[in-house]
Amino acid sequence: MVKQHFAHVRHWVFDLDNTLYPPAARLFDQIERRMTSFVMRITGADHDEADRLRKHYWQAHGTTLAGLMAEHRVDPDAYLEEVHDISFDALAPDPHLAELIGQLPGRRIVYTNGSAPYAAQVLRARGLDAAFDAIYGVEHAGYLPKPQEMAFRAVFDRDGTDPMQAAMFEDDPRNLTAPHAMGMRTVHVAPERGEGGHIEHHAPDLPAFLGRLG
Repeated sequence: MVKQHFAHVRHWVFDLDNTLYPPAARLFDQIERRMTSFVMRITGADHDEADRLRKHYWQAHGTTLAGLMAEHRVDPDAYLEEVHDISFDALAPDPHLAELIGQLPGRRIVYTNGSAPYAAQVLRARGLDAAFDAIYGVEHAGYLPKPQEMAFRAVFDRDGTDPMQAAMFEDDPRNLTAPHAMGMRTVHVAPERGEGGHIEHHAPDLPAFLGRLG
């Protein structure tokens, strides 16, 4: 049974984008367009080249922001504010998911490579804000992004998270590598299961998976 694998868990860590709302909302499409526009302005590249650079920075540095900071000394706060200035109309409240998360024993936090203010807006739109004890963004890790282990440790040290009593829910498989190495239970939240031994559980439907833990 899945439930027994989580009996020891008292720290529940959830990613935000495409984890706490369905990918069909396509919220990140808006963010990616704003990222590309930002890269165009900073680098002077045309749209296609800026889009290529955006993806390159994400692959090479963990996030587009990390690449822009490393290669163009971009002000991270200005960037985060601009790219997260989007519409949340595609998001709908999910009281069932809120109830399931709220019933998890112990401390429940959100940790995203986006900013904490952005995450708070998403949680309000989803009706999930009351289910969590804290929200952490990339700024709380000194702008180091997941998948870097130092980023996870910075946030976990700040919150008092014990990895040996923790579980990580995440849609990006690479962001589960460090949590697994730290001793956390790892759950890949996505339609298709990612590859690798660092993925212990697969949740194509997050509410259904959480329902099995109750």
